[in-house]
Amino acid sequence: MRILLLLIPLASLGACTMGPDYAGPASARAPQPSASFVRASPEARSDEPAVAAWWTVFGDPVLDGLQQRALAANPNVAIAQASLRQARSALRLEKANSAPNANLQAIYAHASLPGVDLGTSDESSGGSGQGGSGSGSDALNFYNLGFDASWEVDLWGGRRRSVEAARAQLEAAEASVADAQVSLTAEVGQAYANFRDRQQRIRLAQEAVARQGDLVALVRQRRERGAASDLDVEQQADQLEQLEAALLPLQAERDAYLNALAVLVGEVPGSLDQLLATPAAIPLPPAGTSIGDPASLLRRRPDVRAAERQYAAATAKIGVAEAARFPSVSFAGVLGIGGTKPGDVVDIDKLATIALPRLSWNILDFGRNAARVEQAKGGQDEAAARYRGVVLKALQDSEDALSRYGARLRASASVRRSLASARRVEALSRQRFEAGTGTKIQLLQSERTRLSAEQSLSQADAALAADYAGLQKALGLGWR
Repeated sequence: MRILLLLIPLASLGACTMGPDYAGPASARAPQPSASFVRASPEARSDEPAVAAWWTVFGDPVLDGLQQRALAANPNVAIAQASLRQARSALRLEKANSAPNANLQAIYAHASLPGVDLGTSDESSGGSGQGGSGSGSDALNFYNLGFDASWEVDLWGGRRRSVEAARAQLEAAEASVADAQVSLTAEVGQAYANFRDRQQRIRLAQEAVARQGDLVALVRQRRERGAASDLDVEQQADQLEQLEAALLPLQAERDAYLNALAVLVGEVPGSLDQLLATPAAIPLPPAGTSIGDPASLLRRRPDVRAAERQYAAATAKIGVAEAARFPSVSFAGVLGIGGTKPGDVVDIDKLATIALPRLSWNILDFGRNAARVEQAKGGQDEAAARYRGVVLKALQDSEDALSRYGARLRASASVRRSLASARRVEALSRQRFEAGTGTKIQLLQSERTRLSAEQSLSQADAALAADYAGLQKALGLGWR
């Protein structure tokens, strides 16, 4: 009954929780509009809701398959997921630390207290054979088989703050997994677009080499008839050499992107050669993309979410440090069967109980606890500064990505107009050649110009697709 009366005020004290309550960073609640959302190209805007699996808007089944394989097997995502499992276990551990401890145990205790009458006889204490040193009145042997339990009352909320910090760190780990997935899907999309571009440009470059070879042959024929000079032949031959030389870096870049895709999906270089051997069109993004506003950006970006949760964890750790400055109350007890003789451990009538309440207060710590509190506050300030830096970087990323993507849209439109003009010139040259008013050399030159414009368009389309992937990463898309 006395123990019960003691627990009632302690339980009321347990409602006290030291340290500041986390209310979230102010900048996350009311962000100001960023220039990126003001001066973004109108072509990049869309009122359609954002798609989590953003790459599906390309409508490319091969790309969809590569993204799924990457999300399932990429090592960086696996590392983040392993950290997430550790954070989950850490939260379970902190919750378990708040509960009492109970152990099954066997105890033998020998007490020899000179001058204290323990109320035992030689027979009960085992005489000189049982009692060890000392006489029968000042020596005691104790045998017990049962349970011992201990529990520290969370008077000042230190345990609760520890659980709060562990939960925030778990949520930060979840956001870090999402951040790894967002970055991964953007890298896969960019590598795939660049790989398809190199395939297309190699094919176009090979056609240009063939046309230039025909042109060199015609110029040589004209030289033999006296209609062209050696200079004309050398100039055309030099252009042929340049076109052939330009093929080599394209082939090397194609292989590099192919190897990069294999590594991104968690496989060895060369494993995707057969799957991607056949050239295919570069996937093109939709006409518009959902941008949203700064507040939605900060909610979507997983790196911002992770930094905010780390800030919350650092705030909770202040309460853990402050709670350690105050007294702690713990209870320990033993419940089992036993007595002063070994045979008592099998006698169910020999039920033994021991209660050990304990009050502890480290009043002379030479400033250790105060230093821990200051250390925790410094950690909170560091987490707050890091959060602010991540927010500013997120806004910068979005501004840069929107600016690049808007400029890329306009550049792509300009390249398309240039290609349309080159195709009209080729068509007119072909008509003149077929009508006998133009030469084969003029036709070959117009075909080579058209092929060059197609290479420029391929390069522009790949850059557009890559910038679209970068925009989705900057906007925090690719995860739910």
